[in-house]
Amino acid sequence: MKIRLRKQTAAFNALLFFVSGLLLAGCGRWSEPVGEIGATVSPRDDVLHERRVKDAFFKSDSSPLLAGERGKFKGLDYYPVNPELRFQVRLERYSSPKTIRMATSTGEIRSGLLYGFFEFTAENQTCRVQVYRLEEAFSKPALFIPFLDATSGVETYEGGRYIDLIENTSGIYDLDFNRAYNPYCVYNPEYSCPTPPKENTVAASIRAGEKKYQP
Repeated sequence: MKIRLRKQTAAFNALLFFVSGLLLAGCGRWSEPVGEIGATVSPRDDVLHERRVKDAFFKSDSSPLLAGERGKFKGLDYYPVNPELRFQVRLERYSSPKTIRMATSTGEIRSGLLYGFFEFTAENQTCRVQVYRLEEAFSKPALFIPFLDATSGVETYEGGRYIDLIENTSGIYDLDFNRAYNPYCVYNPEYSCPTPPKENTVAASIRAGEKKYQP
């Protein structure tokens, strides 16, 4: 029987977090939810809360995990929240975005735009990640940053990790690697996940966000 492949894209994952009300709005600053008594939530607590909600989602019937793994799932493995791997950066947009074709874990091809790039400094190195917009239906323009780094294949998934942002009009974004996540094909081969292009290999070790999945 032929299995219908499920697509995972920036838009798909962004939609999940919009439903839960947790995705960073990409407005160039940390979101600061207000609690019942009027106190703001710290950036660290905000990220930790997102992780608890995601773990609960992974235990649900809508989880990307295989059905046999949901009952024994105890939570994803993360690096401790590291404020030094959260950067306020400007999107350097290309004047004429190039159409690209991005490979996926299942051999499919996704089309999109090479939209611009972010630069930041990690481990005393100037690093650059390319920013893409894939051609997927979504209510708001989603920026997609798939990347590999020096931890890939050692401490983190060898196929790289993702960050999603919602495009804004200011051009200033919080590039927060504490929110870097694994593609869903890590948990279930039915998912078709974009593969980070070689140009998005960061020389530094980005020890933030999700680690390797340990069933």
